[in-house]
This record gives sequence, C-alpha cells and structure tokens, in this order.
Amino acid sequence: MLPVRFDPMRELSTLQREMDDLFKRMFGSNREIGESSMLTTSPAVNSFIKDGVFHLEAELPGVDTDKLDVRMDDGSLVIHGERRSTHKTEDVNYLLKESSLSTFERRVTLPAGADMEKAHATYQNGMLEVTVPINEHKPSGRKIPIEGIKGGKKSKEIH
Repeated sequence: MLPVRFDPMRELSTLQREMDDLFKRMFGSNREIGESSMLTTSPAVNSFIKDGVFHLEAELPGVDTDKLDVRMDDGSLVIHGERRSTHKTEDVNYLLKESSLSTFERRVTLPAGADMEKAHATYQNGMLEVTVPINEHKPSGRKIPIEGIKGGKKSKEIH
C-alpha cells in the first residue's frame, strides 16, 4: 500500500459538501424537485437602530408586492411572502432547473418602545426596508412601600 498525503483542507471541504447534501435531503431543499413542490425559505435580513429608529432590510429578489405581507404581531415584525419562477415553459426538457415556487416567513422581535402605529415599509429592486420609530421610554418599575410591624407597633415605614 502506498502512503497517501493527508490534506486537512480537502477533508474539511468534503465534510462541508456532505453536510450540505444532508441538510438538503432533510429539509426538502432538493433543487431537482418539480415546480409543484413548495419550499420554505427564510430571507436574509439586516436590522439596526439609528437615531432612534429601528431599521430592517430584507433581501427578497423576485417577489411581487402582491405576494408580500408585512405586519406587526405581538411585539414582532413578520414578513411573509411567496416567490414564483418567472419562466413557465411546460414543453421544455430542462437540463438544469434551480428556480421554483417557495414561501417564506421571517419574524424579528422589535425593540422595546417600538411605535407600531408609525411603521413604514418600502420595496424596491428586491429589497424590503421597514422603519419603526422607537419612543424614548423610561423604566416603568417603581419601589413599592411595605407596611409592617416594627418593634411591636404597626408602622407605615418603608423597609
């Protein structure tokens, strides 16, 4: 048997490919499935706070605005939509078909003080931008006085 040189980078690359294949099989993102299957994906998002305003940017290429739903739900921003393939050719024998029908939903928790009534969304060139002003709020907690007995007498002292 001849000695074989060990290459750790090649081994890592092989492991990565095998893990990618495993996830594709487990979670249904096999690209060879036909148009009739629905895949669930999650769009890439960036969120940040600047000058007292929460900003969210979501990459949604190929999504029509009539298939896009943005709403506030229980302290979260929810983005739900559907992406369809633009080309429908039924009498073609595809060599490779990677586009398909997919639905997506992304839920992002809003920061405390987010003013849901003043939220605004724009969609242009496949990029959804949502802005939500944040009201400056002070902690709503307070110290509660405790009534008790001190030295055998009832007092209204705060402990």
